[in-house]
Amino acid sequence: MSDSLQQLSDGNAAASVLLLIGGFLGYTLLVFVPLCAICYLIYFLLTLPMRRAERARYFLDLLEFGLNRGQSPEAALISASRSRDRAPGVRFHLLAAYLEKGMNFGQALAAVPRLLPLEIQNLLMFAQPAVDLRKLIAPSRRILNDSVSQVRGALNYVILVTLAITPFSAVIPFFLRIKVMPAFKQVFATLLDTQPLPRLTQIVFAGSGWFFDLQILIFGLLWGCLLAYVAGPRLRSWLEARMPGLISGLLFKLPWRRKRMERDFSMVLALLLDAGVPEAEAVRRAGQSTDNTIMLARAERVVARLSSGIKLPDAIREMEDSDEAAWRLTNALRRGTGFMTALNGWHEALSARAFQLEQSAAQLFTTALVLFNGLIVGCVVIGLFEALIQILQGAVLW
Repeated sequence: MSDSLQQLSDGNAAASVLLLIGGFLGYTLLVFVPLCAICYLIYFLLTLPMRRAERARYFLDLLEFGLNRGQSPEAALISASRSRDRAPGVRFHLLAAYLEKGMNFGQALAAVPRLLPLEIQNLLMFAQPAVDLRKLIAPSRRILNDSVSQVRGALNYVILVTLAITPFSAVIPFFLRIKVMPAFKQVFATLLDTQPLPRLTQIVFAGSGWFFDLQILIFGLLWGCLLAYVAGPRLRSWLEARMPGLISGLLFKLPWRRKRMERDFSMVLALLLDAGVPEAEAVRRAGQSTDNTIMLARAERVVARLSSGIKLPDAIREMEDSDEAAWRLTNALRRGTGFMTALNGWHEALSARAFQLEQSAAQLFTTALVLFNGLIVGCVVIGLFEALIQILQGAVLW
């Protein structure tokens, strides 16, 4: 009898252990693993600009290393690709394959459009062959710092708000509009009978559909921003192919983007002027390097003014609304050479202003979203409670 009890006890203990292990494995598979996957997905999407910048920085390091050894750009990149290192990415090895087929550096770079950020690719393509490639490495690295601003702007709750709040907030307006508000209207109509609803409650019931539609619109814009952030250059190329000029106009309206375009234009212009390129040709190629139709149109107006005999510092006023670039260029022209060195402070100032404007926009957008949601929730809650208070007061008096 005691042996049977001992066996039964051992069996129950083993079953308990198996049940505990099964529960732990089930919790791990159903909760912990999906949570880790979601966290990694957020991290992966959030750091996309930094990874693009890191691949571009690695490319520039390999290119500079080969140039310092006295190799041509083509030989330097082909030699680096033969190591079969996966760190530069698949597009780097595709570029090297084009170079081995006989393409020059510019042709191969144009054949692999998403190897580098668009701004760096345009800088390398439009500044060559007039400018020594070694002189383009430092400006390219300066452009890569823009990715830090993009990620920090995303960390200022724009992407986090989109991922964490809007999936639930997008459902709440539909639920309130379809189920909650009609139920409250029916209850208030029954209990209050002929008494009028409080003014705020009437406003809430009358404007609830408009408020909720506006909320859904804001959530849609947020998810659109998320899509643009994640897709990056792919989405821009796809939209520009189907709606020419639209994306250029939208990007030009963003003040931080406009500052970076002005910086890129000024850098290419300074490099080309230092290389002895004629002013009109340098302005045209600098405008093309921005890959923006509005900047290109302004550059063409500058070229037209140069053709009519106007000096470059006066003609360059067509490129921006302020006169700061004009007087900086005037000071640089007095030296007759060293434009890149003379305008270096101007380029740093434009980068700093772009960073400041982008962070301010992220903070303001997030704050406005939170305040707007708080305003809607506060109005709905106060309006409903005012009606409930009126019902309770009537019941007490009765």
